[in-house]
Amino acid sequence: MKVGKDRAEEIRVTYIGGGSKEWAWKFMIDLALEESLHGTMTLYDIDRPAAEENAIVGNQITARLESRGKWHYQVGDSLEASLEGADFVIISILPGTFDEMESDVHLPERLDIWQSVGDTAGPGGMVRALRTIPMYVEIAEAIRKVCPDAWVLNYTNPMSLCVKTLYQVFPEIKAFGCCHEVFGTQEMLARMCREVLGEADISREDILVNVMGINHFTWFTECVCRGQDLFGTYARFIDEHEGEGFDDPAASWMDSPFHGAHLVKFDLFRRFHAIAAAGDRHLAEFMPGDSYLKDPMTVNSWKFGLTSVDFRRAQQVSKLARRKRFVRGEEQPELKPSGEEGVQLMKALAGLSRVVSNANLPNRGQIANLPVGAIVETNAVFSADSVKPVMAGEMPEAIRELTMPHVENHELILQAALTCDRELVVEAFLHDPLVKAKCTDRETIAQLVDDMLWNTRNYLPKQWFQA
Repeated sequence: MKVGKDRAEEIRVTYIGGGSKEWAWKFMIDLALEESLHGTMTLYDIDRPAAEENAIVGNQITARLESRGKWHYQVGDSLEASLEGADFVIISILPGTFDEMESDVHLPERLDIWQSVGDTAGPGGMVRALRTIPMYVEIAEAIRKVCPDAWVLNYTNPMSLCVKTLYQVFPEIKAFGCCHEVFGTQEMLARMCREVLGEADISREDILVNVMGINHFTWFTECVCRGQDLFGTYARFIDEHEGEGFDDPAASWMDSPFHGAHLVKFDLFRRFHAIAAAGDRHLAEFMPGDSYLKDPMTVNSWKFGLTSVDFRRAQQVSKLARRKRFVRGEEQPELKPSGEEGVQLMKALAGLSRVVSNANLPNRGQIANLPVGAIVETNAVFSADSVKPVMAGEMPEAIRELTMPHVENHELILQAALTCDRELVVEAFLHDPLVKAKCTDRETIAQLVDDMLWNTRNYLPKQWFQA
């Protein structure tokens, strides 16, 4: 990488999961819109034809006159070959197929355990982690061997366990997890401010927050807009939107399970006096299973959705068809910012700016009363070859009590994955708040674990099934 006063050239980026149906395009467009960064991106994917199609799309994007950042997209032959010379590594993979995801999300329903996402917490998130961790062991080992000084940006879920695995295998790795859930909450608060304060030019960047928590269960313990503390404004706003919620103007919770009316957020604020900073469908999975996810009727009453795997399958068909149109030149991606900050973080790490953004990193005291080494999400300062987490302080005790079962399960599931220990998985299931509220019988839970492991066997080491 060559860095000048206001421009970095010959940057080498490796994108693991380069056959992505959506995330890769977003990243390519953000790179095209950033005039100070230029280089080569190597797309690596176990589905090589998908990566080849994305390379065509990427090179079409960079050839457009309105593209200010100029990039060459190519396909890597192997993981290690793709990592050669990398300055940055992006990891955005789908661990397994929709068949495995269907088991993750829907098999626990036989015990009346409902999951709104199934990729982070709950039985689905834990089993997804079990098949993801071996992949991340391989990735971390390859980075340590080939490009140990590269910065690694992880977008894959379950975020906490992906990042935890990278550091377990390669403690000196320069890795962090990126998540946009905080941005969505800031945008909701900016909309609130525009409505309540009558200032039309307020954006999410004006919402200054102290972030603390674990991924998808993050909280704002401080929140200011243009010098005004927003906690009182938020409390009054919640009262005004009692029952109805606050729908996105572009789409309501009834249009897509990815939308919500923020009623879970509002309720959590009333209960814990901090602003929950993730989508309702994520937040609900960290809470006891007899609350927001008691049953589908209860979910509907809170105005968010259960993200079924059939819905995701339909989305994939649409995305694949769209990529074919891109490749054939029948349609062009719209060059507009994605709202993600990955490219801006790269720019800061290259030494061209300084950015404060939320990041998932090992706890080194940034949350004083969570275990050292746990993967936590706080703000961090990004600058030249440096990521320094912001000291967020102590987590409020009531929120800490909700968070700790998940932090403890991260350790159980990591060790289970590394040792192929079924009993640790059973312990983690029994410890999970969604599960505990619905079933505490060890034998019944052990059978659920066995069935879910069997359904994801194609992505697990054979030791799992040896007597």
